[in-house]
Amino acid sequence: MFGLNNKLDTEWLGSVAFFEGFSSSELAKVAALGERIDVDAGTELIDQGRVGDECYVIVEGSAAIHMQNEYITSVSPGSMVGEMALVEFRPRNATVTAETDMVLVRFGITDFRKLLSASATTHDRVMALLRERLAANEQRSR
Repeated sequence: MFGLNNKLDTEWLGSVAFFEGFSSSELAKVAALGERIDVDAGTELIDQGRVGDECYVIVEGSAAIHMQNEYITSVSPGSMVGEMALVEFRPRNATVTAETDMVLVRFGITDFRKLLSASATTHDRVMALLRERLAANEQRSR
């Protein structure tokens, strides 16, 4: 299940692919709002259809994404998962399960919203990710 929560430091965050290019002040905001968690392989991070209240940035390991019990893809370090439900205020559109042991940065919904409004880099990166995911979902539905 979920492991020990650990404080984040900006040097460690700077080495995480998703946060590449963030300024020192942006990394400090991320460190103040997120938390490091460790999960075991097989842990369900996100359950399709449930209301979302957190999202994750993958630091180590990989996770499988399934929609309606159909395998879609695997995601790896540098990817963010779970953000669509937080931005769009709707139930999860996929199930995400740890394929391996993982290290993640977790953001609760309140902290995620603070992060989006406090950092232009984070806002732009998350919005680009959402556009990609929406386009991919539209392709799948055709």
